[in-house]
Amino acid sequence: MTTNENIIEHHATVTRERREALNGHKAVNLWFTGLSGSGKSTLAHAVEERLHTMGCRTFVFDGDNVRNGLCGDLGFSLEDRAENIRRIAEMVNLFLDAGIIALAAFISPLEKDRQRVKDIIGSGRIVEIFCDCPLEICEARDVKGFYRKARAGLIEDYTGISSPYEAPKYPDLRLETGTTSLSDCVEEVIGMLLKKKVMVV
Repeated sequence: MTTNENIIEHHATVTRERREALNGHKAVNLWFTGLSGSGKSTLAHAVEERLHTMGCRTFVFDGDNVRNGLCGDLGFSLEDRAENIRRIAEMVNLFLDAGIIALAAFISPLEKDRQRVKDIIGSGRIVEIFCDCPLEICEARDVKGFYRKARAGLIEDYTGISSPYEAPKYPDLRLETGTTSLSDCVEEVIGMLLKKKVMVV
């Protein structure tokens, strides 16, 4: 719903429910949150690959990819991070209306911002997945070299070092991505989706 009285939302005759029926699965958002290096993107893409082989229509929203386009004008202050997450939630919402399983891999460090995502998308359409990986393991991986730069003071507002990360208290799924294999994590996600009857197999 818009707050601008000069904009009137158009309601399409082809609804999300009709698109879901055509696709053979429900539209749902899988929101992967965790520190940089916790395996969010790797897991999201692995889950998408598995869903694709099951005949599901999917799309992955990855933090770096979005930062290069839709959110290229934003920095990394807490305010800009909040706006980044808001934009992603609105975009995910459109993909859900299209009947797609949307996977979003974002640090999304603050609880209030993740709650805003749930408010935008709707709690019944989002699955929060916490990639729980100790900071020391994330730093040891340091795939992009950002932790080293943050420790050296070359990057400001870096989550886990100079900016806070508030772990979800009650995620829908908590995965110990520092010690659990990627394949086992994928199976846990797929098992949860089957339990929620997102896909009919």
